[in-house]
Amino acid sequence: MGKVLVFGSFDLIHLGHRYFFKEAKKIGDTLIVVVGRDSTVERVKGEKPWYNENERLEDVKKIKEVDRAFLGSKGDKFKIVEDIKPDVIALGYDQDSFTDNLEEELKKRGLRIKIVRLEGYMTDKYKSSLLKKGDR
Repeated sequence: MGKVLVFGSFDLIHLGHRYFFKEAKKIGDTLIVVVGRDSTVERVKGEKPWYNENERLEDVKKIKEVDRAFLGSKGDKFKIVEDIKPDVIALGYDQDSFTDNLEEELKKRGLRIKIVRLEGYMTDKYKSSLLKKGDR
C-alpha cells in the first residue's frame, strides 16, 4: 500500500512502541517515522522528554521496521506530511495530539491520505507515562 507515516515522541522506547512500529509496517511497504521536537513534546505532555530529540531520533532509526525517520517541523506541523505525501497515517491507540483536526487539515491541503488507528499492546503495562512514573 505504499508509504505509512507515524509520529510521536518515542521517549523511552518500549515493547508498546515496538508493537506499534511492527503493526504500522504491515500496512505498507515503507514506514516513515516523525519524531516530535523537544519543544513540542514538552508543550503536549507538560514535561521535558527524558531523552533529547536527537537521541530519540537515533533510537527510532535503530528499529528494523523503520525505513526512514525525521524530526518534526519546528513550524507548520503538517508541512512534513505535505512533503512526504504518505498513503496512510497510522495513529497509536491513545494518540490525540495533532489528530483532532487532522482530516480537516489534510483536506484543506488537497491531500488524500487514509488514516488508521492501531490497537495498543498491553496498554496497562507498556505506556511511557506508566514506565516513567516516579522515576524522574
